[in-house]
Amino acid sequence: MSRYKAYPAYKDSAVNWLNSIPTHWGLNRFKNIFKIQKKIAGALGYDVLSITQRGVKIKDTESGDGQLSMDYSKYQLVRKNDFAMNHMDLLTGYVDISKFDGVTSPDYRVFSLADENQHPRYFLYLLQLCYIAKIFYPLGQGAAQIGRWRLPTEAFSEFVAPTPAYAEQQSIAAFLDHETMKIDALIEKQQRLIELLKEKRQAVISHAVTQGLNPNAPMKDSGVEWLGEVPAHWSLPKVKWFFCTESGGTPNTAKHDDYYLDGTIPWIRTTDLNNDELYETPINITKKAVVDSACALLPVNSVLVAMYGGAGSIGKHALLKFESAINQAVCAILPNPKIGPEFLHLYVEFYRPYWMVGAEGTRKDPNINQDVIRELIVPCPPYDEQRKIVETIKVGLSKIDSTIKRCETNIALIQERRTALISAAVTGKIDVRDWQAVAVQEGVGVES
Repeated sequence: MSRYKAYPAYKDSAVNWLNSIPTHWGLNRFKNIFKIQKKIAGALGYDVLSITQRGVKIKDTESGDGQLSMDYSKYQLVRKNDFAMNHMDLLTGYVDISKFDGVTSPDYRVFSLADENQHPRYFLYLLQLCYIAKIFYPLGQGAAQIGRWRLPTEAFSEFVAPTPAYAEQQSIAAFLDHETMKIDALIEKQQRLIELLKEKRQAVISHAVTQGLNPNAPMKDSGVEWLGEVPAHWSLPKVKWFFCTESGGTPNTAKHDDYYLDGTIPWIRTTDLNNDELYETPINITKKAVVDSACALLPVNSVLVAMYGGAGSIGKHALLKFESAINQAVCAILPNPKIGPEFLHLYVEFYRPYWMVGAEGTRKDPNINQDVIRELIVPCPPYDEQRKIVETIKVGLSKIDSTIKRCETNIALIQERRTALISAAVTGKIDVRDWQAVAVQEGVGVES
């Protein structure tokens, strides 16, 4: 932040997360800045809005991606330029200004500015910072370990915010709009590179697990349209011929003390599957929870596959590296010595797109089940060849994965800079009152 100047003088804010603020800035509680509104739609026909970490989006109610309600007339109205906030989950929730008219969950918080002497985008940056930097988190209530850490209305209303004059709020918002746009463009470039690398990664895996390593090997028709030819000496068993499968259950969250408090047994949900080797999970459950929810303790090297949870979750997978229980949305393919777990896991990686496309059920509830997984045909080389294929794939993926990790590190650093810049601007640690946007002349940017 050395390129930006500080304000001439500061005063103690007496607010822990703020520390000092410019001497001419005020402080105000959210209850004096915002007015909370909750108007139930009472009718159908509105766009259904979802509050995501990428902003307020119109939900596709036809595809069934995510949880759906049967009666959107009971949802609350959101008008264009309203603030919409998922205050029910301070870990993964977010807040944004809606660009749309529509309805959203009655559990969320919809509000607007109480008067015109406040600038909406200044306060949007401040609110979003409170999520990203976990400023709201100490004020939350609930059970954070199971994703229920909410910001009560009273805590929201009594939250103290820095409040410069309107013109200064406007300058800060304009500065952040400009600077974060440049930062976001850098992040997008890194994300595009990651997507290209992942496509290359998938191609390396796909070729090796379906064609083998010998380009001159005799081939045979697999009899499976999407698979085509495979090496002639490979067998083509179904999963059910060699493997047993298991699923699990979800302990009642209302019985937190019995099922979650001081739990020592790892418990895996679809959201925990990482499409890689899995060494930990954030949630533990008790022995009583295992018994009451019909969970089984799974052995190391089980291959886990997500069966439902939205179209984006189907086929997510992991190679389990610790004993664990799973919920009912996950299928475990238990180890068998005839097909190596690493080879099977790589094959599941290759096959995932076919599960996503062919998911059964209505469009509102796409899913696969254990029977579908058991019917999966696995091109199976001799065991020693499986090991060579796995080793070769690992070597081929190492450079790709290291480049992906480097890109992810770059994104994390850029995002840290983005957060630090927003924090410095909205809390008055830098003075941007005289800042002007970059002037572009013959392709050369000159910042005033």
